[in-house]
Amino acid sequence: MPAYAEKRDRLIAEFRANGAPVGLAKATSNLFRDRVEAPKRRLDVRGFDRVLGVEPEAGFIEAEGMAPFATLVDAALARGVMPAVVPQLKSITLGGAAAGVGIEASSFRHGLVHMSLLEMDVLVGDGRVLTCTPDNEYSDLFYGFPNSYGTLGYALRLKQRTVPVGPYVHVEHRHHDDPRAAFADLMASCAGDADFVDGVVFGPRELVLSVGRFTDAAPYTSDYGYERIYYRSLRERGEDWLATRDYLWRWDTDWFWCSKNVGAQNPILRRLYGRQRLNSVTYTRIMRWNGRVGLSRALDRLRGLHSESVIQDVDIPIGRAAAFLDFLFQEVGVLPIWLCPVSAPDEWARFSLYPLRADTLYVNFGFWDTVKSRQARPPGYLNRRIEARVMELGGIKSLYSDSYFEPEAFRRLYGGPAYAALKHRYDPQGRFGDLYGKCVLRH
Repeated sequence: MPAYAEKRDRLIAEFRANGAPVGLAKATSNLFRDRVEAPKRRLDVRGFDRVLGVEPEAGFIEAEGMAPFATLVDAALARGVMPAVVPQLKSITLGGAAAGVGIEASSFRHGLVHMSLLEMDVLVGDGRVLTCTPDNEYSDLFYGFPNSYGTLGYALRLKQRTVPVGPYVHVEHRHHDDPRAAFADLMASCAGDADFVDGVVFGPRELVLSVGRFTDAAPYTSDYGYERIYYRSLRERGEDWLATRDYLWRWDTDWFWCSKNVGAQNPILRRLYGRQRLNSVTYTRIMRWNGRVGLSRALDRLRGLHSESVIQDVDIPIGRAAAFLDFLFQEVGVLPIWLCPVSAPDEWARFSLYPLRADTLYVNFGFWDTVKSRQARPPGYLNRRIEARVMELGGIKSLYSDSYFEPEAFRRLYGGPAYAALKHRYDPQGRFGDLYGKCVLRH
């Protein structure tokens, strides 16, 4: 904690030395939208990357905002616990998951990452660092910070709730050929004794629901960190056992299935990558390089193709999940699709910028690919149709990728009046930018 306090005080002094708009200087990002960057002062927060403590008896882990979940998981597992919700990619940071939206297979029980937070230190627009909890004088910022994407301030220190773990996870893969039966099974599984629930849609008649439970013993453990590929195993197996750490990172090795886009699923190239480079960090670097040089765009032009990046996570009430899946099959055509149930515990349903109903089980649909067509389409053609359908079905989408909402619709969906009040109280000079400008106008 003394080291944290010293870093915090240096950052405060740097922040107060100049009243210009600010941004973060950091090496990683899990945002998937291009932005036109205006001139800004860059605050170097890369040093805020340490785990400050794990308290299993008290039920929390405390860490700095830039600490990646890979570091949090290692520290927590060493004490027999895990963060209540561990996002699927190792490079996601605790502060990033708090400012955005983080989800995983424990979210049906514990909600989104920000719903398992207990406390935050947030640097706000006047240079103060405020300790925010659910019931202190800054509770409005505690509940308004998630989904603000750094436009209300920066989280420097956070406490997240932990839960006990077993050494292994037994995963049951249930195969369905009827989406409605699969969603009924998903709802029943969330009401049972499972520790983890998620699933994958491989096609209209091929859905796999995966239900995981901690166990003290395992007849074997599978390794999906190198030559074997986790998502392929879902189609081949009825059950599996993984060490708990390997289960938590089962999706990271192949970025779910998106590693195919950089050749990492080719057996020869996979060996050339090596175990250490088979991860989301490597693939993100390749993707960003490609985005800068435009290699894929140039190849598409040579082939006479028009492409649109469709990278989305949307939450749909489970009663309308089958209708949304039908829409994806008919209008979008991206496969596979990740399914992850999420619910908002009653006491945590007050988050103003990402409102979920406490009495509703949602299904997160994650689908990530580039859709190519011989026909030229207006910019954002498919993404706009997805947004419209999400709104029609009473859902909500994450803002880490491309968004095209009109201003009024955006304010209605993402707590516009509450955001305006928070902005007025904590960043009246606009040093951190505007949420709509950052997430939709992309500047």
